[in-house]
Amino acid sequence: MFDRLQAEIAVVFERDPAARNTWEVITCYPGFHARLVHHVTHWLWGARLRWLARFISHIGRWLTGIEIHPGAQIGQRFFIDHGMGVVIGETAEIGDDCTLYHGVTLGGTSWNKGKRHPTLGKGVVIGAGAKILGPITIGDGARIGSNAVVVKNVPPGTTAIGIPARIIEKEAGDKAGFSAYALGSDMNDPITRAIHELIDHSVSTDQRLDRILEELRRLGADCGDATKRDQFDASYLNKIVD
Repeated sequence: MFDRLQAEIAVVFERDPAARNTWEVITCYPGFHARLVHHVTHWLWGARLRWLARFISHIGRWLTGIEIHPGAQIGQRFFIDHGMGVVIGETAEIGDDCTLYHGVTLGGTSWNKGKRHPTLGKGVVIGAGAKILGPITIGDGARIGSNAVVVKNVPPGTTAIGIPARIIEKEAGDKAGFSAYALGSDMNDPITRAIHELIDHSVSTDQRLDRILEELRRLGADCGDATKRDQFDASYLNKIVD
């Protein structure tokens, strides 16, 4: 149990650069608190002490703003960042190393008994405000964009964005990486798309310049120090994103 607690704390440091020390994580991270509460309530649920499980879960929701049904199955190294407004339904299944941001819902679309909530594979990232609805499967390593509404299966390793969610091409989603809030580069907002295209163009230009400089150096030319140019590029891009 102590080893598992250490792993839960380590996950916070791994995925949240704002975490400064262990005491801060233990006392100030609602996602960590919600995870501890779920460990207790899930055990009680399995022991068929279901009213007690629901009552403790209700208290945990009041304290953290995160609602996790005791029946939900959650893997190891699960991380909820910020957490307010997260809802995880009874028959939801979450694999190892998944990350959820605030406002995420793993909900059902039916009042029938049985499996009615999503299944997340390993390493899934779900952006702030996204809704994953119904007994669908989100494949290993998939990423769901902020505020997306997903009602169909998402293949492993892909990115889904929009309402209703659609799969974007891997090349489009991976040019400039995937931001902390699970935003893909293929967004409906024209300003967001323009910024991503500008960043992609800058990255591509830098790569071409690096190849040219490497070739010139190979031919014996003095190309100077590229450090200042790299620092300028980084500062300029940061200002654009901010």
